[in-house]
Amino acid sequence: MQENEEYWDLIIKPKGKWYQVDLGAIWLYRDLLMLLVRRDFISVYKQTILGPVWFFIQPVITTITFTIIFGSLAKISTDGVPPMLFYLSGITLWTYFADCLNKTSNTFVANAAVFGKVYFPRLIVPLSVLISNLIKLLIQFVLFLSVWTFYLLQDNSFTPNWGLIWLLPILVIMMAGLGLGFGILISSLTTKYRDFTFLIGFGVQLMMYASPVVYPMSIVPEKYKFWLLLNPVTSIIEAFKYLFLGHGYFNWTTLGFSATFMLLLLALAILVFNKVEKSFMDTV
Repeated sequence: MQENEEYWDLIIKPKGKWYQVDLGAIWLYRDLLMLLVRRDFISVYKQTILGPVWFFIQPVITTITFTIIFGSLAKISTDGVPPMLFYLSGITLWTYFADCLNKTSNTFVANAAVFGKVYFPRLIVPLSVLISNLIKLLIQFVLFLSVWTFYLLQDNSFTPNWGLIWLLPILVIMMAGLGLGFGILISSLTTKYRDFTFLIGFGVQLMMYASPVVYPMSIVPEKYKFWLLLNPVTSIIEAFKYLFLGHGYFNWTTLGFSATFMLLLLALAILVFNKVEKSFMDTV
């Protein structure tokens, strides 16, 4: 062995092809991922008085608002389910999807200064958003379970489908995949087309009304159901309601469509993300 021969603990090499996804590098930087998750989760409410209590307050206020506007004023049916429980079941997974989409959609623009100075797998940033929002989802799911248990013991208007509860983790993964896919795809486009920055908030709101969050599928005319089911989020939200409330549109075919759509979207988004990260500093 030559004395002047050098050995390195880590060798950073450029990717050979833009379509190569280095999952090993993401695992290698898992400590950074956890640090970013901690930062994302703590920094949001660090200087607030109520702190994490806001994780409960936000869905409660949203549910009360929906109950007053869509339940009491608009008189929209909830399929016999108590309005508070119906709207809370609609926003639980939707909020997770919307937060993931919104916060990952500006990955390149918001982190340009860091990306330009330090090397680490860029997918670490949107993945940290997914995981930190998952913690928020778990907290809000506890709220949903509390309200759900209360009505389950007091009310006979709904019957959960206990045999399908095992689908819950799959529904969460599908929502995470859709949020990440749409988010990083939009993030890649905003490096050149900043118009998407202004459209994202408006688009998410429109998508909510194109999803059965504040209304049941039963009131949708038959001729429009096909188009509504083309929205991949629709089947997931309806399946969640079907699991816990016994009401909702549940179909393995449409759920399979949402899963396939999620996988294809995620594959396309990651490929575009990898391609853009090579030169985004020139345009951002």
